Amino acid sequence: MVWTPITLVELRLLVMEELAECSDEQRTFFDSVRVPPTKWSQSPWGDEGNGFWVVALHQKNVLWYNDIEGGFNVSEFRAHGTIPDAGYWCNQDPLKWALQRLQGEPGPSVGQPEPLSTP
Repeated sequence: MVWTPITLVELRLLVMEELAECSDEQRTFFDSVRVPPTKWSQSPWGDEGNGFWVVALHQKNVLWYNDIEGGFNVSEFRAHGTIPDAGYWCNQDPLKWALQRLQGEPGPSVGQPEPLSTP
């Protein structure tokens, strides 16, 4: 199976569907921090898809969709428009879990990718 990046239309539909699963408080918070979906660069993992879609910003944190892993992630950023290499996570979180982390609540992070060992 060949991977293809999520389209803007697919992302908007996904966010709308996942917001329906959020609490009223989470939807209100999301409305206060949401940004128009924008691709931010992330190298090397985001290179093939020309970056990852960012959907919200809060303080120095970015909420983005990892379409390689199929989930939302929260990362601290230093430069607007770039998700740092150390900020790449393999989480497959639904939006409601990622929103909790964006609000500062602790949550699990799956971790960064590791190369497969070859026999």
